[in-house]
Amino acid sequence: MRKLSQCLLPGNDFNMGLSILRLEKDMGRKAVDVVLLPAEAMTAKAIEVNAELVKRFGEKIVLNKENCLPHISLAMGCIEERDISTIEKILERIAKETSLENLRVVGILASGNSRGEKVSVFEVEKTKELRSLHEKVMDKLAPYFSSDVTEDMIYGDQEVAETTLLWIKNYREKSSFENFFPHITIGYGQIENQAFPISFAAQQLALCHLGNHCTCRKIFVSTKLKGA
Repeated sequence: MRKLSQCLLPGNDFNMGLSILRLEKDMGRKAVDVVLLPAEAMTAKAIEVNAELVKRFGEKIVLNKENCLPHISLAMGCIEERDISTIEKILERIAKETSLENLRVVGILASGNSRGEKVSVFEVEKTKELRSLHEKVMDKLAPYFSSDVTEDMIYGDQEVAETTLLWIKNYREKSSFENFFPHITIGYGQIENQAFPISFAAQQLALCHLGNHCTCRKIFVSTKLKGA
């Protein structure tokens, strides 16, 4: 077997060396979100309301069922890609003992981000079960998560908003445990005339690659909740 140094010689071996380096980059660190994925009806509702916001306020967040998924964040940070299989096993154990069939959206909250832009979310009632799940996920995954995010860890190749990096860096300090605020982000801007409460179930626990504006762009692993 050739040593790595031999792959960096001129000619064809140099091209092989470049391929190895690209592979190492692809298998590096990723910015991720552990999320709850809601059932079909709630997913469709979030996409519908987001479409109205997109018409009025632009396309920074365009929700869909393929690569920009409506979700409830439970834990956010950076991981080594080699740890994904270990994290998957942890999430599977948690999901087997977790059932969340009686969640409720209780309203819409619009607040300003660090740039003063309005962002609207479906506010989800913080039940004892939901809070407990968040804390369990945070505790179990603490050995694998860090907060030192950089732009290259974000999904895609577009310019990453500073607000995205700040949210990930500050998640444990500002958005977890006593500061946990369960919600489904529905987009930039503000919208009214929605009827509440909306009851729904969560069906899956997933580890997603974070995109710009802390969107869930790619599912690394997912597992069904108990009873789903």
